Formats: sequence, C-alpha cells, structure tokens
Amino acid sequence: MTLSELLPSLGCEAADHLEPGLWPQGTKLGEGGELLFAGAPVSHLAARFGTPAYLLDEEQVRETARAYRRAMPEADVAFASKALCTRAVLRWVAEEGLSLDTCSAGEIAVARAVGFPAERILLHGNAKTPEDLKAALQYGVGRIVLDSLDEVEQLGALAHGAQRVLIRVTPGVSGDTHAAITTGTEGQKFGFSLRPDVRDNVDRAVAAVLSQPSLQLTGLHCHIGSQVSRVDRYEEAARRMVEVLVHIRDQYGITLRDLDLGGGHAVPYADREASFDLDGYARRLRVALSYECLSHDFPVPRLTIEPGRAIVGPAGITVYRVCAVKRGARTFVAVDGGMSDNPRPALYGARYTARLVGRRTKAARTPMTVVGRHCESGDVLADVCLPDDIHVGDLLAVPCTGAYHHSLASNYNLVGRPPLVGVRDGHATLLVRRETEEDLLRRC
Repeated sequence: MTLSELLPSLGCEAADHLEPGLWPQGTKLGEGGELLFAGAPVSHLAARFGTPAYLLDEEQVRETARAYRRAMPEADVAFASKALCTRAVLRWVAEEGLSLDTCSAGEIAVARAVGFPAERILLHGNAKTPEDLKAALQYGVGRIVLDSLDEVEQLGALAHGAQRVLIRVTPGVSGDTHAAITTGTEGQKFGFSLRPDVRDNVDRAVAAVLSQPSLQLTGLHCHIGSQVSRVDRYEEAARRMVEVLVHIRDQYGITLRDLDLGGGHAVPYADREASFDLDGYARRLRVALSYECLSHDFPVPRLTIEPGRAIVGPAGITVYRVCAVKRGARTFVAVDGGMSDNPRPALYGARYTARLVGRRTKAARTPMTVVGRHCESGDVLADVCLPDDIHVGDLLAVPCTGAYHHSLASNYNLVGRPPLVGVRDGHATLLVRRETEEDLLRRC
C-alpha cells in the first residue's frame, strides 16, 4: 500500500490519546508529552539506556500468561520461546506455570540456564540438527516433535529408554495470513502430509516411530501459521486432527492422548488491525474438540497450545531517536534503528504506528514515512502522521515490538543490536545489554 493510499485511513487527528489495543496496558500519557511505560518515563529510559532500545512490561507478560491459563485450565500452555528467548523472560513464564516450546539447542541452553523444568519443555522444528537432538535428550525434555522420516531414524538411534514424541501433521488448513508465515497447508516444509500418495505421509511416520523401541508415540502436533485471527481456522484444524487420531486408532490399534494445536495467535500492530479473541477461542475450541471426539467415540485428548507473540508482543515498545528529516514530495523521518532491529516490515509487509514522545507540540500532524538507517529502500518502519515540527533529536516510540524483534535482530551494516530493558512498577532492569563494537570485532 502506498502512502497516498494510506492517507484517508491515517486521519491525522490530534495525538492526544493512545490508540486502544496497540500500546501495553501500563502505558499512559504524562505531562509535557511524556509517555509513561509501566510507570517509568520513556524519555528517562532513553537517556539511561540509549536508543534504539526495546522496552518490555514485565507485569503485562506475566498477566497475559495468567490469562491463558485462566481461559484454558485444561490445556498445557507452552510459551513459544522463538518469539523472545532470554533468561529473564523464560524465568517469568516458568514462574507463571507455563511450559516451553523450543526449536534449537540454543533455546534449550537458555532454558537450562534458568532451570526451566525439563519435563515441561517441547522441542520441534523441521530440520533438527544432531546437536539439537542431543541437547534435548541430555536435558531430558518432555516431548520431541518429529518432522521427517530421517529425524525418526536419527532420534531413534540417539535416544535411550522411551523418549516421548509427537508427529507433526500438515492438516491442510490455511490460517488466512501472509504466505511467509503460513505453515498448515500442502507444499510447506513442515510436517507430514495427510495425502496417501506423498512419500512422507502420516501413515509412514506412525509406522516408522512404532518400529523404534526407544521412542514412545504419545500424540500429534500441528501449526497452521502466525498472525491468525480467525478462530474458525483453529476449529477446523482441531476437527481434522481428531480425524487423524481416529484413523491411527483404527489402523494401528493405539489411542494417542496428546494433541498440540500450535500457536500463531494474532496481535494488532497498527490501528484497526484484528486482535485475537482468547475467550472465544477457548470456548469454541473446547466445543469443537468435544463434539468431534464424541462423534467418533474417541476420548478428548490432552491439549497443548503454543502462544508466543500473543504473550510478549503487546508488552513491548521500541524507542528511537530521530537522526534526520527529509522533506520533499514525501517526508521521510530517519531514525537510529531500522530493519536490523525490526525486519518484519521488509519480510512480511507488516505495518506499525509510531508517536512522538518526550515533548508537547501544537504543530499540525501530517503524513510521514519513518525509515531506518540501513542501505535498503525497503528499510521502512511505518507510514504515520507526526507533528510537522518534528526534528533531529526527537524520540519516537513504536508499540507492539515485544515479539520477533529481539529474536530476528541482525548486525546489518555492522550495527549493534539494541538492549532489552524490563520495566515493572517504574523500575527498569537491563535484561540484555546493548551490543558493542567490541562484540562485533570479536567475530569479524
């Protein structure tokens, strides 16, 4: 979408409020144009920790974790650590009673560093290395999700005893999301197909696992994509997965009791974007599973879900400092970060909003494009309305940056990655320090 196409939706009304649903719950407007984040002035945090900086509201992370447990007390809620994997965050979710979804030996290492209970950890991924599998076995993770016939053979040779495993299934359900983050349809690199004419299909996977005495097949796994807002997509996935469980019972004489439906629950990044109805999801999914199982005389399986973005995304903001303002046919506001700390606009066409913080102004707000410092035309962070008197040194805050920003950050143009700062009740704690030139030189 071009800037001219966005203009009618931008509106450019006075910035005397925070867009509902976009900013962390503990964020408020203060005096003199200040933004209070979890009780701390953002301009003070920027002065203390520098910019760009990721800020994370600890209490909101914890409260969202509790909200998932309240909504689905019968389910195992596993935090998808790929969204934001740091020692502090894993400690928080462990204390709130969540399980953990990991994808690599590195993520397992972070979990191990904070003593995350191994039996509450899952490992999955479409191409696990021998190091990933060995790390999982060494720590004793509760479940490993198998994604290929080669992986079944490799894990069977490495495991001792009876390692519990799930088989990842491609359910043939679209999440109605961006193609780059759709994972539940045919033609994806993830999971085993339901089609009998495909070599790596579910039947062959089940037979392969059952032939390995060191593996114990306990259930199935699926994931239909990320940024999924339609609950009916999850209902359809649940119905299809129950059909697969019934087929396995009838074909192999075993009743698998675990069903992992993945995560991918949507969060809004810009005004008027869809959010996820957690209570509706819990209610409708419970009904869909119960009805489908009753229809097939199959016991309702133990459910696992894997929210990641939904738990940490809305709890974070990023603070930038303006480096340049270029006015012409289009006004560009260049900041001291960009696609190295937020590649999502370039990867998925993600839209964000931004606002001036730290000073009050009566200047009219006009459409502008916030861009980063990197040598790419696609290094665009947001098309927004900002005060016409914006200038070098001003601070901009971007909401909903707690997920997949720190995780996806890079050193493009050899720019150091920002710090991650946890804030609670007005007190700030450095969770991950800023990357320095000395850090970069160690690897160059």
